[in-house]
Amino acid sequence: MSIFDKEYNRYNTNSLKYDFAQARKHPKDILPLWVADMDFPAPKEVLDALVEKSKYGIFGYSEPTDEYFDAIHNWFLKRHNWDADPNKFLLAFGVIFAIGAAIRVLTEEKDSVLICQPVYYPFEKIILDNNRKLVISNLQYKNDLYQFDFKDFEEKIIENNVKVFILCSPHNPVGRVWEVSELQKIDEICQKHNVFIISDEIHADFTFEGYTHNVFAKITKNENNCIVCTAPTKTFNLAGLHNSNIYIPSNSIRNKMIQEFNRVGFSQSNLMGIIACQSAYNYGEGWYLELKEYLKKNLDFVREYLKKNLPQIKLIEPQGTYLVWLDFRALNMTNKELSNLLIHKANVWLDDGYIFGDSGSGFERINIACHINTLKKALDRIYQAINNK
Repeated sequence: MSIFDKEYNRYNTNSLKYDFAQARKHPKDILPLWVADMDFPAPKEVLDALVEKSKYGIFGYSEPTDEYFDAIHNWFLKRHNWDADPNKFLLAFGVIFAIGAAIRVLTEEKDSVLICQPVYYPFEKIILDNNRKLVISNLQYKNDLYQFDFKDFEEKIIENNVKVFILCSPHNPVGRVWEVSELQKIDEICQKHNVFIISDEIHADFTFEGYTHNVFAKITKNENNCIVCTAPTKTFNLAGLHNSNIYIPSNSIRNKMIQEFNRVGFSQSNLMGIIACQSAYNYGEGWYLELKEYLKKNLDFVREYLKKNLPQIKLIEPQGTYLVWLDFRALNMTNKELSNLLIHKANVWLDDGYIFGDSGSGFERINIACHINTLKKALDRIYQAINNK
């Protein structure tokens, strides 16, 4: 039996997803499909490497070796045809941690930072918490596809003297895998107006058939005008190890980022994060490919279930990520009513769309990286709640 065919009990494991529902004012027994971690164990090779390190029993300060950076380089070269210079990576506590540091390095207080909503909600928080001005250019939803509004995007940059744009690629939550031409247009506008790009590419390894992730550093005409945030944590379900690898081509910006890391007290990375990342990139490809097949089956299941049983809920067809964006607007409910329906009637915990920005109102994000029985149970509960059964 494949590890993806087995159901795992994650309760009483200090799991944010499963063990803290009541702390967040949700029913204790609610079925959680909200936060972006998977219900699958990491690859055996990763687990073996962690166990072996644990047996050694000494957990002192640690640094990555050249083999670590070679593993990152080889993974991205093979999976994404990106020949990244290993010397331009910095390890960080996480992608959002790195984005916060980059905002402080690249801007001053009250400077404008642009995002395209609906988008990963910590972007907004990290901008505001650093006392920067939040500027929003909403994505357009046309012909069943989310797209950049390039005209509005450029106007917002000019009107607000934007200094930094945070790109989400592939996009969370709407599942877009941006085409080369779209990224080139973003690059053109940002170069024209001297806007620095921070590209969050943590979901880079999750694209569905027919779509290819394009690393922004390969697309831009000026690599020194961008930072690319990568991590093995989404790909191999290692989020709790807080390990990310941030590609910073500019020597001066990289040195400033090191200074900023030092300023907030971050120096050495998590030893287990280093071990897990290197092992995953070196030996986890088979596990990863099997996972992608399982996710495809789950997506097919959701698509057919909605079509047959819940046609009033529209699937926004994802091109990437394992997070699926669902359109509930046909139910004509307020955000509060929809949240109440799902939490208190269906007893299912999704991520409410409005937390990704006002343009997400009426939508919900569901994590399909779980056993198919969990998906079926969740959709059955939603069906029963909507139909009062």
